[in-house]
This record gives sequence, C-alpha cells and structure tokens, in this order.
Amino acid sequence: MVHAPNRPPAGAPPTRINLYSDTQTRPTPAMKDAMMRAEVGDEQHGDDPTVHELCDRMAALMGKEAAMYLPSGTMCNVIAILTHCGKGDEVIAHETSHILHSEGGTHAALTGVQIMPMKGPRGMFTADDVRAAIRPKTRYAPPQRLLEVEQTANIGGGAIWPLAQLNAVADVAHEQGWATHMDGARLMNACVGAGIAPKDMVAGYDSVWLDFTKGLGAPLGAVLCGDSEFIGRAWRWKQRLGGSMRQAGICAAACIYALDHHVDRLAEDHANAKALARGLRQIEGVVVEEPDTNLVFFDIKGTGMTVEQLQAKLTMRGVAVSGLGGRVRACTHLDVTAPMIDEAVAEIRLALAA
Repeated sequence: MVHAPNRPPAGAPPTRINLYSDTQTRPTPAMKDAMMRAEVGDEQHGDDPTVHELCDRMAALMGKEAAMYLPSGTMCNVIAILTHCGKGDEVIAHETSHILHSEGGTHAALTGVQIMPMKGPRGMFTADDVRAAIRPKTRYAPPQRLLEVEQTANIGGGAIWPLAQLNAVADVAHEQGWATHMDGARLMNACVGAGIAPKDMVAGYDSVWLDFTKGLGAPLGAVLCGDSEFIGRAWRWKQRLGGSMRQAGICAAACIYALDHHVDRLAEDHANAKALARGLRQIEGVVVEEPDTNLVFFDIKGTGMTVEQLQAKLTMRGVAVSGLGGRVRACTHLDVTAPMIDEAVAEIRLALAA
C-alpha cells in the first residue's frame, strides 16, 4: 500500500478557499522577511540564538522552566511519552485523541505504551472518569504513568476544556503519582477563546507543547515545554528520533513572529467560524455543531450525500474541506477572510443541491 499523499486531481482548479485545515496556512511576507533576517547557528550544537530566544520565550509563556524546539507536534507527543513512560506503561487519554487517531500507531510501534481510551462528550472526560479508570497496583495490571489531554479537542469539535475540568483531572492524576501531558496543538485558540493566560491554562500539566503550523501560521515547528529535568531527558529522544536540527533559527524566527503578530488575531478566525456555522445551518439537511474556536463540524447525512462526494465536488470548485469522524470539518485561519465565508457557504449549498 502506498502511503504518500495524493496530489490534486487532474483538472482541478487552484484552491481559492482552503478550509481543509489551519495547517494549510502560508507564511506571510512579513514572516518570510523575519525568517530571512534570522541570526542562526547549529541548533544541535546548542548555538542557534534564535532557537534559544524562541525556547526561552515559550518556557516563560507556559510558566515552565525549559523548552525544546521540534519539527512537529507529533514528535512532541512521541518524545513526551517516551520521556514520561517506559515500555508496558499505560497512558490515559480520550478515545478521540490525536495520539490514538492521527499518529500512525507510533506509540505502539515506538513508545511501547498502551493507551486506555476514555469516553466523554466533545473530546473530554471528568475527574470521576479518571478515578474510575484507576487500576489496582498489581503485577496483573500495567503501571499507569501518564494522563494526556488535548486542548483544544480536535475531533471533539475544536472544543475548549474548561479550566476547572482541566485542573480537576490533573489533580486526580497527580494524587496517583502519574505525570500529566497536554497536547497543545491549538492551545492558543483555547486561551484566546476562553480569555485565559497560557501559563494558567497549563499550570496543572508537567509537559505541554504548542504547534506553530496551525492557526499561528508558521511553516514548521512546535515547542515542547516542561521542567529542566524533563527537557534534559527529552533531548536524548530528540536526538534518537532525528529531531535535532542545524540552522533551525530560520524557522524559529517564523514562530517568534507568530507569537508577536498572530495570537490575538485568532479571535478573527473564531468569529469567521461562527459566521460559517450560521450560514451552514440555513442549508436543508445540514446539522452543524456550534464552534468554540476555529473548527466547524457539520453532518450532511440528511442531504443524501457522503462526505467524500461533497469533498470531490468542492475540490472541482476550488474549495477544500476535510472529513473527520464521519463529519465534514471546515477550519478557519489567517488565509480565510470574512468574504470567503459567504462564498464558501454558497459553494457548499450549490454542491449539496447538485
């Protein structure tokens, strides 16, 4: 089986409204200029000043002691689990979490942990759910080492974990002697949406990472944060997995630019998502989930069309959406303007009518 990504179908027009994902964002001219002017060194050797600046800023932003720049968020999750856990340990995570659904089975293949899938609405579980998942400490049960949450919860609809609930599940984990880890792929969307500072949002979590290639619009990179001992041990896995880089300051400069210019504007993406949801609700047979942030999930079973059929029709009209969990997902980001929202609703209406 070939696993390479598909190229656009022959004859498809250029995508003019890209709602497929916020990973589709492209660096702005000002971000490219910052990248070209970046002071660089050998990141693997420890002498890239721009990477150091990014990591120091991220550690302070998250209220942690140290941070590490990595190529991707998936690598952040893999390295965090490898650092927190040993083979045969158990990780507690939601049944729709990224580590279960979207990382290619890497935790079975590479980390050797097993993941206990937790149920709960919108990609979340409660402190009582965690208590019910506690195993007896016997030789028959896997050692439980880590509790993992995803903020925002992607398949949960881009939902924001309430701070009290985040802290409550972390408290139960720490009572049991477990570590806690936050997949913060869209953490800044959650912070902007909830009006909560990042360091307060993640205070209960021993490790956390932020992806810069989604709503923040950088071309590469994520930053993993934790205490100095954790990051020191994580560096061995960074080296082993090929995550140590050379003149990485070129890409780190894009992340610094994003911190300075692209965080507050996430509120625009959230407003556009709500506008898109309102428009889609006017289409007969479409059931729309109210978005918390920049992800709009909608069910089209009532139209008689499948997700794949709609995607194919929209592709030939220059509009891109994704399918996830049996629903259509549309994602707003800095390359999607308010006028594009109205046009996207009109194109989706036409495609479903056809």
